[in-house]
Amino acid sequence: MTAPTDSPPRIARRAHLAARIQAWQQRATQPPPPPLVAGRLQRVVGLTLEAVGCQAPVGGRCVVLSPGEPALEAEVVGFGEDKLYLMPISALRGLTPAARVLPLRHASLAPAGPALLGRVLGGNGAPLDELGPLRAERWVPLAGEAINPLRRAPISQPLNVGIRAINALLSVGRGQRLGLFAGSGVGKSVLLGMMTRYTEADVTVVGLIGERGREVAEFVSGTLDATARRKAVVVASPADDPPLMRLHGAWLATAIAESFRDQGLNVLLLMDSLTRVAQAQREIALAIGEPPATKGYPPSVFARLPQLVERAGNGPPGGGSITAFYTVLAEGDDQNDPVVDAARAILDGHIVLSRELAESGHFPAIDVEASVSRVMPAVADAEHLQAMRRFRRLYSTYRQHRDLIAVGAYHTGADPQVDAAVAAWPALQAFLQQDVGEGAAFDEARAELLALTAQAA
Repeated sequence: MTAPTDSPPRIARRAHLAARIQAWQQRATQPPPPPLVAGRLQRVVGLTLEAVGCQAPVGGRCVVLSPGEPALEAEVVGFGEDKLYLMPISALRGLTPAARVLPLRHASLAPAGPALLGRVLGGNGAPLDELGPLRAERWVPLAGEAINPLRRAPISQPLNVGIRAINALLSVGRGQRLGLFAGSGVGKSVLLGMMTRYTEADVTVVGLIGERGREVAEFVSGTLDATARRKAVVVASPADDPPLMRLHGAWLATAIAESFRDQGLNVLLLMDSLTRVAQAQREIALAIGEPPATKGYPPSVFARLPQLVERAGNGPPGGGSITAFYTVLAEGDDQNDPVVDAARAILDGHIVLSRELAESGHFPAIDVEASVSRVMPAVADAEHLQAMRRFRRLYSTYRQHRDLIAVGAYHTGADPQVDAAVAAWPALQAFLQQDVGEGAAFDEARAELLALTAQAA
């Protein structure tokens, strides 16, 4: 008599039980983790806490326990001799001398998964929208691993962002990282809102870093419509948050975008603004004694910016992508500001918004001459590139002779190129302007550009 064969469910149960036994054996044979030694709070200067008697790595978390007060979570940002320098993640309240400082074992993590869509999170990952607890599918490290540049897929596909001037003259590639450079009050946030509604992406992640609380509410309730809200995740860390919380907000938005990219999705990451991220890092660095180098910015600021920006971009071939737009605030409209200059060097292009155009009612106030997309030759065909160059020549020619034309010093027939620019100027101006509620697809913008330049030839 032959023995009965085991059924597949029985085999699966035995394999599962064997795996559990093996995991338990591995845990039982591992040495226990070292005990956590609590220290004490020795000094508080500004936002910097100095603790003695405990050890924790840079980037590690600690809890400060004061009698009768809620626990205060802080992060290790430096050390010196026998001291740990901590920066609080929330507001400083109720700290007492010699309060207990207890290191934590867990590192900073970011929530991930489809449950994040439609939600508004703070810089610490907690919900701000009062829609109930966040049921994250998994948690990922806040400081993700950079992708080997040789394993990234090349940028070869154009991305429709819904803005006619950008699609036609500054074409964006899927996986590109661009800067939106402007002073205050020239339409950066409105332009970002249009991109949120019109860009063809599976998921949109918006990081509002260091902005006014009023602008956060307006963006969530007014700029995002119902359709855009369903596929968007908003991370908001307003200006009154501690500098470490603002910095975490930028890293959190990037980590969430990475988690969706790793699932093979095409992600649009909008961060407003990269300047506020740099200012938060400056506050932290100066608080722990790092000397200022360039216009008050310590060297660590210019080391952290590439670490943040380089996490965006394409994944491996066949995978997802992160197309990122970072707004950069040009203080006093100074295009040589240290943060502006550093961002221009590490991004794949920049779009400059002009205050002169904005004050004249021209929207979007894109300065075509000062803007460039470094990947446009890789995503646009030869006919498109030729039309773009023709448009730029006409536009620049008119701008160079505008004063002569305005005072009547230029006479028709003196220069055929100037004559062509003068004749085409109204059409050029109309092409560059676009209503907030109007979207312009990539193919549509390309066709209009070809028709305009052919007519002006």
